[in-house]
Amino acid sequence: MRIRYKKWARPELEASKFYEDEPEKWKGKWKEHFKNQNQPFMLELGCGKGQFISKLALENQNINYLAIDLVDAMLGLAKRNIEEKYQNAKKEPENVMLTRFDIERIGLILDKKDKVQRIYINFCNPWPRGKHRKKRLTHTRQLEKYKEFLVPNGEVYFKTDDDDLFIASLEYFEEAGFEIVEKTYDLHNEPIFEKNIETEHEKMFTEQGIKIKALIARR
Repeated sequence: MRIRYKKWARPELEASKFYEDEPEKWKGKWKEHFKNQNQPFMLELGCGKGQFISKLALENQNINYLAIDLVDAMLGLAKRNIEEKYQNAKKEPENVMLTRFDIERIGLILDKKDKVQRIYINFCNPWPRGKHRKKRLTHTRQLEKYKEFLVPNGEVYFKTDDDDLFIASLEYFEEAGFEIVEKTYDLHNEPIFEKNIETEHEKMFTEQGIKIKALIARR
């Protein structure tokens, strides 16, 4: 999803207490970065404007979350969304962290000592052209990287509107040795999550009559 440059985003991110501009230095030590005693640690890959992570983190303050994106403008909007949600609830965002990083190189900022328990991937770029498919966040090559820091029995929650990406992803997860424990081709009529937090894209696609595909894969 393309978004216009926002000159305020970088200064606001750099001034934020829950944005990390040098994630490499926290590899294997992310627990130390959070000012709480939470044990569970989860990721959102490609957090976009932060509507999903802002709701998820606020509703689960006993869990620490790291949300990753590559675009300053997106992260700036995510930062504002998180601030708004937490301020309305009269809470401090102590269990959520934003960072800017290329997810293809995620092994540079996370390892097994971080003990990631769950990864959320929502409506990522489907990269439909054959030569670009290795860029998919659910491609076998990427899944192998996630296994380096995802705990045994750790899970990946994946949602998409794209039929081809979903069908291919089922194969990718199996190739990477993951077990598909739940799947649906129509999430809103066949729920597989305890609670589904609807994203901006999800709402848009649903209103267009496009069914949401989803799965839960376990390492």
